[in-house]
Amino acid sequence: MKERESFGSRLGFVLISAGCAIGLGNVWKFPYICGEYGGAAFIIIYLICMVLISLPILICEYAVGRSSRFSIVKAFNKLEQPGTIWHIMRPVGLIGNYFLMMFYTMISGWMLYYAYLSASGRFVGKNPDQISGIFNSMLETPSTMILFNMISIIVCFSICALGLRGGVERTGNVIMSLLILTMIILAVRSVTLENSTNGLKFYLLPDFSKVSEKGIGNTIFAAMSHSFFTLSVGIGSMAIFGSYLKKDRRLLGESLSVATLDTFVALTAGLIIIPTCFAFGIEPDAGPSLLFVTLPNVFANMQAGRLWATIFFIFMSFAATSTVIAVFENIIAMSMELFNFGRLKSVIVNFIGISLLSLPAILGFNLLSGFEPFGAGTSILDLEDFIVSYNMLPIGGLVFVLFCTHKNGWKWENFIEECNLGRGPILKNTKLLKYYMGYILPLFISVIYLKGYYDMFKDAGGAFLTGMMCIAFAVIGLVIFITVKKPKTEASK
Repeated sequence: MKERESFGSRLGFVLISAGCAIGLGNVWKFPYICGEYGGAAFIIIYLICMVLISLPILICEYAVGRSSRFSIVKAFNKLEQPGTIWHIMRPVGLIGNYFLMMFYTMISGWMLYYAYLSASGRFVGKNPDQISGIFNSMLETPSTMILFNMISIIVCFSICALGLRGGVERTGNVIMSLLILTMIILAVRSVTLENSTNGLKFYLLPDFSKVSEKGIGNTIFAAMSHSFFTLSVGIGSMAIFGSYLKKDRRLLGESLSVATLDTFVALTAGLIIIPTCFAFGIEPDAGPSLLFVTLPNVFANMQAGRLWATIFFIFMSFAATSTVIAVFENIIAMSMELFNFGRLKSVIVNFIGISLLSLPAILGFNLLSGFEPFGAGTSILDLEDFIVSYNMLPIGGLVFVLFCTHKNGWKWENFIEECNLGRGPILKNTKLLKYYMGYILPLFISVIYLKGYYDMFKDAGGAFLTGMMCIAFAVIGLVIFITVKKPKTEASK
């Protein structure tokens, strides 16, 4: 058997893993969620949820990947107890990664297009209606979106074709270094804007009265949900990098490094966007339109706005590209393991596949705009995002945690042993930790999953909501069945 590839350095592993986690959720979604739910008070709740929810799942993914030396499509087959059926859940990772790239490459293309528009001065002198019109025009022009989508796909697959060390790790180190440097420059510019003081107070000084305005329950759930999704756990995107990881470092320390860098980027993104919004009298809770309509308006009215807009959207392009490269690497590895492809063949086959699979999301805004899967105003993008964010990520997270902690899975003892190989902070094998990760954490994930379904379909009518909730409960029931099902060898005794 061919020896498994490995990272050339610990820094490479941390930066590439963080690059996978650091996507548009950090630099796009986090600032407006933070703005919507109370600024600094929300951040405190969010950080607690990161430690309690995201970090343990991340450790589970790394442990499964490193011990098996496979991606998610073969990891469960190797580690599961004889006679168990955990391997039937591997399509969650396979489907999840493909569906994520079906719309994420398109959005990565949007970032590249907006960097081009900013550099060419297209926003200079434009009023708010004209800037909004530029975004709508992009959506209505499939040729433009296809062009920049293909640029993103070609660049990222070309990097992956060069191999783990020569392509993914080397390029990832450069991209992540430039991303962090760009963020620091933008953050300094943001906090030195005239009238940004109120934004800094909102972002850095906790005011829990603002949390009560949205409801403490809603705020906690928002923090739980975003902390879960921010590290891209659940579909094996992190397990693949665990499979490339050497056994000289304990996984708690490696996971903390990645989670810390991911959190730093999210918090810095908020420091860029929220004071800027306050400086120009704009509410920071504008939602998805914040990035493509609101902020270009801000830059259009800022001194040297063309320069700052260009830097900002280059930074956004780095964030999106880092995730695309990381997920492409996972997809390539899965194809190599399933079909015994070489790397180059896997790149070519998946390049063709992703190029075709990304078309529905693009056409959903124009030629296929009549298809509204969740009612008026929704698109194919919403459907694909629903499959990934509301299904594959939480279901996969639940599977990884239960697989690592229960005796009919990989077994807790094996999980702890793998985590504590090497140097660094130790993951203590305590009854409290085992109980938390085996029962309380799965409950948290299940609540996130079910609440997501409820929020998605609560306005669709009683019968439809009931039907969708039944499906969600049935999926959780299937995972629980796999967890408690005794191996065939024991059942037959």
